[in-house]
Amino acid sequence: MTLIKWSLVGGLTLLSFKTFAQRTVSAYKELFRPQLHFSPREKWTNDPNGLVYYQGTYHLFFQYYPGDIIWGPMHWGHATSRDLIHWKQQPIALYPDSLGYIFSGSAVVDSGNTSGLGRNGKPFLVAIFTHHDPVGEKKGSADYQNQSLAYSLDNGNTWTKYKNNPVLKNPGITDFRDPNVMWYRPGRKWVMSLATKDKISFYSSPDLKSWTKESDFGQDLGAHGGVWECPNLFPMQLNGVTWWVLLVSTNPGGPNGGSGTQYFIGQFDGRKFYPNGSTTKWVDYGPDDYAGITWNNTGQRKIFLGWMSNWIYANQVPTAVWRNAMTLPRELKLVHAKDEIYLSSIPIRELDRLALEKPRVIRDIAVDTMTEIFGGLSGAQYKLELHADTLQDFFITFSNSMGQQMVLGYDKASNEWYTDRALSGRTDFNKEFSKRSFSPRIATGKEMDLTVVMDASSLEMFADKGLTVMTSAFFPDSPLIRLHVGSREPWKIQRLSYTPLRSIW
Repeated sequence: MTLIKWSLVGGLTLLSFKTFAQRTVSAYKELFRPQLHFSPREKWTNDPNGLVYYQGTYHLFFQYYPGDIIWGPMHWGHATSRDLIHWKQQPIALYPDSLGYIFSGSAVVDSGNTSGLGRNGKPFLVAIFTHHDPVGEKKGSADYQNQSLAYSLDNGNTWTKYKNNPVLKNPGITDFRDPNVMWYRPGRKWVMSLATKDKISFYSSPDLKSWTKESDFGQDLGAHGGVWECPNLFPMQLNGVTWWVLLVSTNPGGPNGGSGTQYFIGQFDGRKFYPNGSTTKWVDYGPDDYAGITWNNTGQRKIFLGWMSNWIYANQVPTAVWRNAMTLPRELKLVHAKDEIYLSSIPIRELDRLALEKPRVIRDIAVDTMTEIFGGLSGAQYKLELHADTLQDFFITFSNSMGQQMVLGYDKASNEWYTDRALSGRTDFNKEFSKRSFSPRIATGKEMDLTVVMDASSLEMFADKGLTVMTSAFFPDSPLIRLHVGSREPWKIQRLSYTPLRSIW
């Protein structure tokens, strides 16, 4: 195979596929580059958008600025995958236009051509997004964010913006954005969840083009440290009962400062959302999981993806070619705990396809103040799974030969999990970055299960089968391949397994 490129003098030169492949590989091997997570080949990214599964392909659209590694005029970047693990970056899907930047939104399969935009009776994709007018914003007007459509008749390869955009005009609300749309089967209509300042407004439509407001939710519930963003409403089953889950991101106001994603569980009747309780609950208590939503069109399986950063320092993290990445895709489930219903999340099962070898298992590990488990792991990315019959104060230190370290632990007195990245490598780009992060333990049993997925510049912790999740980015100068476990009192780990994982690139 041969690739053709233009030479500097305007003629054609031949570039061998081997040379191109080498350049492609090197592009994903920079210092700090995630090897398990999607990140753009270059430039800036933030929120995942338009997550939809269609004809065997998972589509990931994302907030993207191709001009710099700091936030700028937003486009919809695009990547595709057959397995949720290996991603291929595609051409930009949506560019800014006279109506403004392309802010966050969603994508659906219009199987019945309700919009009238299809051809030949075939299903097709429709994107619903916010047009953000920077000129109107600068002038101080209140209606600079409106909702618009685009559609694709070729499986997401190319997109056409609807000629009569916007389809939902702003009534005069300064924060009026991030439409997330789903098909509400009982009412045979589309339902949009829309962020409106620090609440969620629900709209309905028969055709994706004309929208009627149904209700508002959340003015007196949940965390209100900042504006609400990126809602996502969907049904889930628990013991044969259908519950509705509403994800809502807020910035600031997250559980450890800055950005965070809360959730509500309740019932939805096509017009209103009725919460089951008033406890504020978080999808992820770590500092680096924001604006997460789920894939549309996946049936009963609900798969979540978040942006692995925090607006406190997202524009400052020390990467040079690209900036920011996505979390691992996660499987969501509803579980009972403490007489309430919680949303749990664990890494998708497809992650196991990256295993380089069978898990290395160690049993009955006696732990004291500092016990070395592995003196030199085989790579920067791996999965650890740990089980203990009893739970007490302990910590796990992931370190390198330079003394840089990430610490993950549990404090029994406060019944809290924590992560500490104060000595994790480069931290001086923002004074908030080094702060320790905390999360309450939700599970009540004496036994403890812990899964940790380590990448070149991130740690994702899933405790007690995903009841408590914490995600932290960090920036070491070499991989953290040493593992120590410590405890204030003698302690035993019944089982610990280590699985090295191959790069997705």
